Amino acid sequence: MAEVLGKSNLFTACNYSQKKNQEGGVPLFSRRISVFCLRKNSFPSLRLEPQALRSGFNGQRVVFLEKRSLNERRFCRVPIKAQMQTGLIGKTQKWWEKGNQPNMKEVTSAQDLVDSLLNAGDKLVIVDFFSPGCGGCKALHPKICQLAEMNPDVQFLKVNYEEHKSMCYSLNVHVLPFFRFYRGAQGRLCSFSCTNATIKKFKDALAKHSPDRCSLGPTKGLEEKELLALAANKDLSFNYTPKPVHPAPEEIPVLKEVPSGSSFRPKESEEKTLIGVGR
Repeated sequence: MAEVLGKSNLFTACNYSQKKNQEGGVPLFSRRISVFCLRKNSFPSLRLEPQALRSGFNGQRVVFLEKRSLNERRFCRVPIKAQMQTGLIGKTQKWWEKGNQPNMKEVTSAQDLVDSLLNAGDKLVIVDFFSPGCGGCKALHPKICQLAEMNPDVQFLKVNYEEHKSMCYSLNVHVLPFFRFYRGAQGRLCSFSCTNATIKKFKDALAKHSPDRCSLGPTKGLEEKELLALAANKDLSFNYTPKPVHPAPEEIPVLKEVPSGSSFRPKESEEKTLIGVGR
């Protein structure tokens, strides 16, 4: 091995290193050779000249420290999916989560939808049915967010069709994107489907129903038949008790008083009188 190293002129810098050592400097090349020989120690037959072993390490053990801390190394060993679940890495927002305004809320269940409509009072509520895989819903979402920002008094409820498919069937929603407008005691105002190309339909409905109005009576929310359909759906944990229907009171005929001294007679008595005269 020494012959090979000698042939490759690895020790030609020994004289130069001796001069540098005398001047107070240690060449980098000789320092690397000495570190290599001291660390590895795998060539016991290799003998170097004393001038080549002169370095600033003085035979001490060399330890290279990693810059990364222990926490960083543990962090790298955790799978990316687990890091997203535990919050180590920020979760990537879905397209229907971007740009949402404070007056936009995603519905979590049928009960949440019913309660949100009942608690809205006289406020205008727009229920937005969408699907993550719907291209029209994705293209329309930024404009809906802009309209929600321009109308902070309007409540937007977002229903994910893929997560609440059974509920949407019970509400007769079969086209996407689909919208329904509700307000106070009036209940459902309108329902329609529109896309990015027909956004004018949505803007016209918003302009028509957005002015403040005072409703007389309790908030209606969903219709009675829709509530019954949700309660009959076995896939939903929704209970509803129909309101008791009170029968209308029967009308009692009121007899008019016949003034005294008048010649008014009931029809039946008139017929009897005529028959008696004929005889």
